Amino acid sequence: MRDTELKALIHEVFTTNYRVYGARKIWRELSRQGHDVARCTVERLMRELGITGADRGKKVITTLPDPSAARAPDLVDRNFVATAPNRCRVADFTHITTWAGVVYAAFVVDTFSRRIVGWSAATSKETRLVLDALEMALWQRDRDGYPHQRGELIHHSDAGSQYTSFRLAEHLDAAGIAASIGSVGDAYDNALMESTIGLFKTELIKPGRPWKTLSHVELATAEWVDWYNHRRLHGEIGHIPPVEYEANHYRSTTKHQITANT
Repeated sequence: MRDTELKALIHEVFTTNYRVYGARKIWRELSRQGHDVARCTVERLMRELGITGADRGKKVITTLPDPSAARAPDLVDRNFVATAPNRCRVADFTHITTWAGVVYAAFVVDTFSRRIVGWSAATSKETRLVLDALEMALWQRDRDGYPHQRGELIHHSDAGSQYTSFRLAEHLDAAGIAASIGSVGDAYDNALMESTIGLFKTELIKPGRPWKTLSHVELATAEWVDWYNHRRLHGEIGHIPPVEYEANHYRSTTKHQITANT
């Protein structure tokens, strides 16, 4: 009877999280919901149910460097740990094949919480694609009431021509954001962003095929980003969602300030 009850709970967690969770994340989510169950039990019941977590595939390179463009220095040096939100963001984009042609999706991620703060999709991979993601990130933080402070934020990317363009550099400079670019062709220099895009492809794009149009990809991406930020459990931040992780940070920071002043 207990196995039957747990199987229903496991199946619900699996299906309501894009059918991508493996045993570890299902076990963590059940614990968050107040269900006391061993991880080995979750693994056994998942085998009986015939369900498994998503498996990542190979990465396809979409960004190509522009040898003639001036490059910003590498201010991150593979250290993707930030002490607070709005200190360091990473950016990159990927491609999706649709019936109407290739669609490109760009993302901006805050390294403190792994939250996707900006994204965009288009049928062209020109600079406008990455600019739209940057502008969404600025708008998102303003809307939440936590805008970045000039001189405190680093925007890190690979050396693709979109990220070394004058238009992007001009935008970053106007916003008081320092540009940072990793080594050409070295995935480790933007590893956190590579990981996020890998999750996007594994959890949404591959299982959602075939994709029909740009609008089809945009709607699905908006829903996935909302889930990723507000409900998906992230092991790197204590197996909680990014928005919850940031809320805990701001709550503890506010308490500390009040204590210090009294």
